[in-house]
Amino acid sequence: MRLFAALTLLLGLAGLKPVQAADFAKDGVAFLQKHCLACHGEKKKNADVALHTFTSEASLLKNRKLWDSVLKVIAEGEMPPAEKPRPPAKDSEQFLALVNSIFDKADINAKPDPGRVTIRRLNKTEYANTVRDLVGIDFNPAEDFPADDIGYGFDNIGDVLTISPVLLERYLAAAESITNRAIIPNPPKPPERWVGSQYLEPATDPEKVPKFRPITTGNLNSQYSITLSGDYTFRFRAFAETIDDEPVRVSVTVNGTEVAAVSLPAGDAKSAKFHETKLKITKGMVRIAVNLVNPKKNAQGKERRLLVENFNLNGPADTRPETHKKLLAADLSKPKREQTREILGRFATKAYRRPATPEEVERLVKFVEATEASGEKYETAIQLALQGVLTSPKFLFRVELDDRPDSVEAHPINEYQLASRLSYFIWASMPDDELFALAAKNQLGANLESQVKRMLKDPKAATLVDNFVMQWLQLKRLDTFAPDQKLFPQFNEELRRSMIRETQLFFEEMVREDRSILDIIDGRYTHIDGKLAAIYGIKDTKGNYWSTPKPTPGGQNIPWDSFVRVELPADGSRAGILTQASILTVTSNPTRTSPVKRGRWVLEQVLGTPPPPPPPNVPELKEDPKAISSGSLRQRMEEHRKNPACANCHAKMDAMGFALENFDAIGKFRTKDGAFDIDPAGKLPDGRQFQNPQQLKSLLKEKKELIAGNWAEKMLTYALGRGLEYYDKQTLKKIVSGTEKGGFAFSALVTEIVRSDAFRMRRGKTEPAKAVN
Repeated sequence: MRLFAALTLLLGLAGLKPVQAADFAKDGVAFLQKHCLACHGEKKKNADVALHTFTSEASLLKNRKLWDSVLKVIAEGEMPPAEKPRPPAKDSEQFLALVNSIFDKADINAKPDPGRVTIRRLNKTEYANTVRDLVGIDFNPAEDFPADDIGYGFDNIGDVLTISPVLLERYLAAAESITNRAIIPNPPKPPERWVGSQYLEPATDPEKVPKFRPITTGNLNSQYSITLSGDYTFRFRAFAETIDDEPVRVSVTVNGTEVAAVSLPAGDAKSAKFHETKLKITKGMVRIAVNLVNPKKNAQGKERRLLVENFNLNGPADTRPETHKKLLAADLSKPKREQTREILGRFATKAYRRPATPEEVERLVKFVEATEASGEKYETAIQLALQGVLTSPKFLFRVELDDRPDSVEAHPINEYQLASRLSYFIWASMPDDELFALAAKNQLGANLESQVKRMLKDPKAATLVDNFVMQWLQLKRLDTFAPDQKLFPQFNEELRRSMIRETQLFFEEMVREDRSILDIIDGRYTHIDGKLAAIYGIKDTKGNYWSTPKPTPGGQNIPWDSFVRVELPADGSRAGILTQASILTVTSNPTRTSPVKRGRWVLEQVLGTPPPPPPPNVPELKEDPKAISSGSLRQRMEEHRKNPACANCHAKMDAMGFALENFDAIGKFRTKDGAFDIDPAGKLPDGRQFQNPQQLKSLLKEKKELIAGNWAEKMLTYALGRGLEYYDKQTLKKIVSGTEKGGFAFSALVTEIVRSDAFRMRRGKTEPAKAVN
């Protein structure tokens, strides 16, 4: 079971506090003998669980994993089964407190254990992001890498990130492709762009324009897509016709800003000449215009005229890409060898995420010199050296060398390692210059909170949504989900993408605006486009339904193809993520809803309390026309789950699933299941009742510690790249406590994680000493 769920069920939901350990050999064993051993003893071992061997505190501590499960089912009232006599609530509470106090005492007295993380390679996302930030390229070099394996729900777990021969080949090919794009040993000549006056704007019929196009007011202009910033030369060929002694004054503007002024005396086509202007242009869309500054008409109706033949834009003068100039930047006053050392030392330091050693840099410098000596150009030699860095294990793996590998004591990782843990957690990429600078001054640990807030404001923090949230919520499965087209004709690829994007934007706002992590239950905001608005029946940005009798004023129409922020209706029916189309669809079957899948999803992904796997050979629900016409899905499932072996788990899952039955398999609201009315009411295992999804959300939000604990457990797993163990319970408890003190703000959760011993410390290979009670 989930670590924090076990802890919270004992301390939070049950309202219990740890007590000093009583005599388990007496009181604990007596409880087991009276309520448990008949089904889980020496003679009868239901579910392969035997508890008769647990007669002392020491015996409990030897099998904590089993006891986590035992305590969970007792705390939730799942055991003893409903048909068996139940112990008085007071007796159960005392037993839970007794066993919990034993574990709590063991954890408190145990030496801190931050655990160990298997050395891990960069996964596909981390590789692409790191290359982007290291080199500055604008393509995904990891696109054809094999898919990463999944562990504990995530694709960044060290124990499963293996390297295959195919991946090694792709690494070599990617390094070559990256450096070939980033560095151009033989830059091309500056391109020239010619535009005849008949093709300039304002647009006109090209066939009716003479060689020299006249203007008497305004301008002629052309738009250019500039891919490289740099020095450009703009020229236009023209002559002027005047009506007096004053010349025609002309200005050249770039995006409306004047960059040059020209005076043209009277002339004719034979006197036409080029007028040249030097420009510094930044990449992007640029509009260059030639403007007639002093238009005038005389009494006879004759006007000053500027007659333009063409535009010519030449450049940039330096056609090397920005990446080339950035990577090969060096102090030109130094000897060439020192320039090479500067270039390679800077690159290797960033690529290895820690200062490259003099020996590492020297090997690279010698390689460049040897390559040059063989007849290659200097830039080619640098290309090959950088390829060596990009295929080095020091780049491909997140290496955290330990100066005390055999120490049993927990000790801090160094500041460069902390910088990498922080950046790969929040950005799935390498540290930026600010993190490197703080690590170099040994000041990162002292500035963690401010750095977390800075990093969460950075657009790169969207990777927490794309990678962490999408995997945690299992929304990657929506990519392949295919509802029955006859039953759900509205579903198509565009709607699929909109569903996913809504959830992404919801969490991006949570990260960016530092909202409460509890908003996943009832956050009254979302971002939708017209396609989702049609599914939801939402009319405008105030969240008014088309059927709302007295709509809230001030709402704007929702565009079909772009997303806008929407304040959700006060009734709470669409608040939070449980009723977002992405969640409702991914937890459905192709032809109908699935209360079991939906209920299990809430338990597992939101509360962190997954039910046990179903028993073997459970028959499927009948789906033939006769069965479907016999009753609503709820009625048929209630008949189906009469099997006593299934009843407990189904009662727990189905109640939450049925609460969402008003939403069909693609999230559209409905009141009937075929010909039958939908009943969304239900009762939770603890006896609390609800009548609709809104009331269920209210009940779920009361489980603040459980929800925060699930967030913490999932996010800590993602941040560390390993599964959590029993010794992480105290860490999780501190993280949730700190998050609660921070008002459950998203940044509070992230800050508590990066402050934790598990994140900032390590231990050697030796297992920690067991606590002595």
